[in-house]
Amino acid sequence: MRRSRLIGLIALAIVLFLVISALLARAFSVGGAENSALTALVRAEAAGDGPGVIALIDGCGSSAACRARATAVSAALEHSGTVSIAEINQSAGFSLGPTEGTARVAWLVGGSLPRVQCVRVRHDGDVLSGFTVKLQAVSLRIGTGQDCPARF
Repeated sequence: MRRSRLIGLIALAIVLFLVISALLARAFSVGGAENSALTALVRAEAAGDGPGVIALIDGCGSSAACRARATAVSAALEHSGTVSIAEINQSAGFSLGPTEGTARVAWLVGGSLPRVQCVRVRHDGDVLSGFTVKLQAVSLRIGTGQDCPARF
């Protein structure tokens, strides 16, 4: 009787460990999803793909101001060559629930000087239902040493 109870407790501990590990892995994967979204955005900008930038920003297609900014930004930052991400400062740290913040991304294309931009990012969801990453706005190019402005 004692031995079967011990085996049951060990099995329960293993199941709990696996469930908690899976939930933590889901929470930690949000950073990778944000990096992927930001990389797709700067690649579209470097290609001069205004419609692609608009499609990557949540709700941008229905906002004339957002469409104009996305088109202007992609035209100003267009440059041929391979895009390389120099640095990404993510919008939020570890979280078990929804967050909103500003990411700062520095990137190069071809032999260009670094381009630095700020992107407002929202993480919706939670560890149980899963997270989605939504890009909400992109700034114009800022200076290499500048911090992100409060509004853009």
